[in-house]
Amino acid sequence: MSPIPLSYSLPQTLAGWPWPRMINPHYEEVKAESRAWFHSLGAFEPNAQEAIDKCDFWLLASLGNPRLDKARLRTACDLMLLLCVFDEFTDRSDGDGARVYADMVMDALRNPHKPRPAGEVQLGEIARQFWELGIKTATPTAQKRLIDSFVRFTDAVVAEARDRDETRVRSIDEYFKIRRFTVAAEPSGIPSELAMDIPDEVAFHPTVVKLRQMVTDVILLDNDLCSYNKEQAKGEELHNILTVVMAELGVDFIGALEWLEKRHTELNNAIIETWESLPAWNEDIRDDVDKYLLGLVGWVRANDSWNFESQRYFGTDGLEIQKHRKVTLRPKKAGSGRPIV
Repeated sequence: MSPIPLSYSLPQTLAGWPWPRMINPHYEEVKAESRAWFHSLGAFEPNAQEAIDKCDFWLLASLGNPRLDKARLRTACDLMLLLCVFDEFTDRSDGDGARVYADMVMDALRNPHKPRPAGEVQLGEIARQFWELGIKTATPTAQKRLIDSFVRFTDAVVAEARDRDETRVRSIDEYFKIRRFTVAAEPSGIPSELAMDIPDEVAFHPTVVKLRQMVTDVILLDNDLCSYNKEQAKGEELHNILTVVMAELGVDFIGALEWLEKRHTELNNAIIETWESLPAWNEDIRDDVDKYLLGLVGWVRANDSWNFESQRYFGTDGLEIQKHRKVTLRPKKAGSGRPIV
């Protein structure tokens, strides 16, 4: 595989994207409440906690849910933290360890009023407290969909961990099949419908399912694009579309970037075409459905904005990189390299 250039340019993946950046007006207030709760649980040492804080997952939740009231935005913010903590724990685990953490989270979500076992890591208690509060403002429909989405998400993360065990690079098609779940777009979207009873005839209408998958694909492409530099420095780039494309198509890194840009443009155009072909819904549910669908496509801009506005991938340089698109390759950390087979 050809070496990665010492500098490269990020493609303008959202050029012409019609939905603008929006942010919830309760962002700062709810962030303070959610942050205090998260810190009170003491799941991480101070340095690790500070690093997570700089990622500002509260910002992501507020960008992705600009229309939520305060109570439900709190659920959205706490959800982002749970996803982050689960990611942190499983990233350091093999497949069997990730399975233990996945089962722990699912048990806590299914039994939010049941005390967690003595001596258990804080992941279980974070999941329990998140959902114990969250169900207070969630309809039964939304509750079921969150649980169902977490089953798919956690199972996919376990499969990703088993891929790491085997140093496995998937094919492009197989990668999309797992990454659509590990990117956590499905559970992240549930807060937008916490107050709604979106019927299955809408949520699983073929056109809506198609739209939701394309939105997820765009989100995962943008996430992999922005996270690649950080991941390659840590030797964690196997689960990234750029690595997958280089391995399957035999192209260099610039060729993989060009492939991603082309795929992204095709998806952008298809999303807009699909949006314009959505069916008309019954008048009694139309308002909720409109909000639900706007929330769905809104996540594309939300995710892209957060990639640069937080310090998750670009440190304090994110806003500048968002403008000039130039990225300098980070040096690999000692002992981070992994052979690709």
